[in-house]
Amino acid sequence: MVIAVASGKGGTGKTTVATNLAAAAGDMGRQVQVLDCDVEAPNAHLFLKPEIERRETVGVPVPDVDESQCTACGECGSICQYSAIVSLKTKPLVFPELCHGCGGCTLVCPTGAITERPREVGVVELGRAGGVEFVGGRLRIGEAMAPPLIRGVKAHARAEATVIIDAPPGTSCPVIEAVKDADFVLLVTEPTPFGLNDLVIAVDTVRKLGLPFAVAVNRAVPGRTAVRDYCAKERIEILAELPDDRRVAEAYSRGELASRALPEFASRFQTMMEQIEGRVRSCVN
Repeated sequence: MVIAVASGKGGTGKTTVATNLAAAAGDMGRQVQVLDCDVEAPNAHLFLKPEIERRETVGVPVPDVDESQCTACGECGSICQYSAIVSLKTKPLVFPELCHGCGGCTLVCPTGAITERPREVGVVELGRAGGVEFVGGRLRIGEAMAPPLIRGVKAHARAEATVIIDAPPGTSCPVIEAVKDADFVLLVTEPTPFGLNDLVIAVDTVRKLGLPFAVAVNRAVPGRTAVRDYCAKERIEILAELPDDRRVAEAYSRGELASRALPEFASRFQTMMEQIEGRVRSCVN
């Protein structure tokens, strides 16, 4: 089972929910993997505190031109939609940072002048935190494209485990790459105008992807019902409303899981995990 925890904006508590869900699943006897796909700003490790056992580099194949074989025909530049390789009746100019690694230029080159070499975009870290398996990505500083590294993280997902993906915030390409294969998406929001605005966008995104989903409201405050009213109107299930509790914020500031620092929160996350498992089973059946 693959559960993606996502949000329309940053700062809603997405990582808090993802890591506590993982701890809850582990306490329930599940084999658990956490995939931190927020590779531009990873922080799940701050709460899980895994012992990193190995690191793997992830690269994107970029064109390498043998100018002695190049005829400057321009076919490579014509096929590239991102102008990563340009030929203006001259030997091609290559801009590796723009390359998406599709390999099209190597296929159309009539003389075989173009081969590919890997360009490192980031690193995948693998380890364990007690009973939780951890896989996280760290995008290289200055790198523009996160999806190749997210794919590298997701390649380590195990079919027999309960996989919890901590997705990047927003609704851009990295988010789509992180959540697109999930069995269930949990959208974490907050009861503020900004939270509701971005929740609407996130809901539209997962609906277009055809993914089953529900909402968790973090830092819920009595009397703020805009998110609840929207979900009722759109017939979206709210799985949990986590209260705005100063003790949770204090635990967060210390890098502690709320479910460990505050035992009453452990049952909340276990209940949420059971609800998600039930929704996934009903979708399969």
